[in-house]
Amino acid sequence: MDNNDFIFDEDKAISFIRKELPQTVSEKYDDDEILFIIDTIWDYYERNGLLDINSNIVEEEEIDADKLIDYVKKEIKKDKELMMDPEDVGLIVQAELDYEESLEDFI
Repeated sequence: MDNNDFIFDEDKAISFIRKELPQTVSEKYDDDEILFIIDTIWDYYERNGLLDINSNIVEEEEIDADKLIDYVKKEIKKDKELMMDPEDVGLIVQAELDYEESLEDFI
């Protein structure tokens, strides 16, 4: 594997997330809906300084998954066209975090 295999890739993230989700959940949402969640997660990171290279945050404390999930749910509510089950949102966010962690294992 080359180093490009360990760089965040939206298409690979979507594929990974779909594999992590129960089939019934994966089938409910198209790639654009999952991508909306991915983009919202990265927006959360940016707003909370988690993308800063000089961040002094300890790895285990970097991301409060519950706060992140709450943030994503609020952003989905703001989007009047996007309808997603709140339980599914939590599963998708956790699967995205698992994808990120899978990349970190090789860095």
